[in-house]
Amino acid sequence: MKPRKVITGHSREGTARFAALVVVPLLLFAACKRSQQPTYAVIPKGQAHIFWQTVHAGALAAAREANVEVAWNGPATEADFARQIAIIDDFINRHVDGILLAPTDRDALVPAIRRARQAGIPLSIFDSGANTEDYVSFVATDNYGGGVMAARRLGEILNKRGKVAMIAVMPGGASTLAREQGFKETLEKEFPEVKLVAWQFGMSDRARSLAVTEDVLTANPTLNGIFASNESSTVGAAQAVKARNLTAKVRIVGFDSSPSLVEDLRAGIIDSLVLQDPFQIGYQGLKTLLNQRAGRAPPKRLDLPPVLVTRENFDDPKVRQLLNPELERYLKE
Repeated sequence: MKPRKVITGHSREGTARFAALVVVPLLLFAACKRSQQPTYAVIPKGQAHIFWQTVHAGALAAAREANVEVAWNGPATEADFARQIAIIDDFINRHVDGILLAPTDRDALVPAIRRARQAGIPLSIFDSGANTEDYVSFVATDNYGGGVMAARRLGEILNKRGKVAMIAVMPGGASTLAREQGFKETLEKEFPEVKLVAWQFGMSDRARSLAVTEDVLTANPTLNGIFASNESSTVGAAQAVKARNLTAKVRIVGFDSSPSLVEDLRAGIIDSLVLQDPFQIGYQGLKTLLNQRAGRAPPKRLDLPPVLVTRENFDDPKVRQLLNPELERYLKE
């Protein structure tokens, strides 16, 4: 005779059915709550540079404070404006609550910016401008002022005379063009004996920047200095100068930061770096959209001052924060 099965409580099958009745509605409720959170798209020019990762962290910090979601997407390279346009259109079709955009090209992105406005989606711009006023706010570094700062630094360390080159980024990028223009015009006005003998584009690519710097060094054997107007341009210029053992002869003033550039600055391969505050750019950029949603009108333009970093102020706490932003706190949750 088989032993009788004794049930002292709910059977496993009954417990499972009960759990399903309770858990599934809770999951659906949680999903609905998440879907009800406002979602803001943040679209950088590219994703490779630490600058964009720090912008992302800043936007996430603002989103956390406001209990909203950030949808982050951008082209793989900063030259791919067609991909960026497609990303904007995708977010328009998804009816996000707002868009924060760094235009890859000041002209090519204008129709997409207008489409967002026509769809009733508020859009703010960060980092680089666009040839339109169809946006809520524009948050960026004073890029022209950063170029002025770089020219003054290079002019002074060259004792106001010599030959210099500029390793620029790419045509069409408003932010970097402003830096380059600020550099060129300041040399002409304040340092007439410092001659700009070469102006080459690295196309926001380290290898390309290295190659064009090597060409410039070959064509100009008496070169005294280089201004490189973004992170990839600075990395390429530093690599070329190091490879030719010219660090004592060719002084480099760069723009932006990365771990390798921090080490080059510490080692004296790079004289100085003009730094932005990308965390604040991302934070303040998203805040313009959040403030508008709350009925508080943001400024049409918000300029954040650049900072010149040298070995003399390298250990200043504020400078250290710019050189080593706390990305893991926001990006690896």
